[in-house]
Amino acid sequence: MGDNTWCLLSHLSGLVGYLGNGIGGVIAPLIIYLVKKDTSPLIASHAKEALNFNISVAIYALALVLLMIVTFGIGALIAVPGLIALGIFHLVFAIIAAIKANAGIFYRYPLTLRLVK
Repeated sequence: MGDNTWCLLSHLSGLVGYLGNGIGGVIAPLIIYLVKKDTSPLIASHAKEALNFNISVAIYALALVLLMIVTFGIGALIAVPGLIALGIFHLVFAIIAAIKANAGIFYRYPLTLRLVK
């Protein structure tokens, strides 16, 4: 596989990982980063960006769930639409990043915490 394909997979793997559970969205880009970081700086940078984005989305989702728990369900009025919007946000921007990566363009996600440097 070429570098652009690995870059594309690093962005889409986060989406596929969420089908099973929330942790999978973080693990898949992390594995790509760990495997390819020494052989390709391009793949490493895309995988790092995807990893940071998926970690950020997981943190935002956790915050919304905690809002529901802390308010004994009353926060669901905000959290449920927020989780739906977050899911759409995640899907749209991961697809945009994957398309850009396949074209050889580096993409920086909006609203992403840069935790992995």
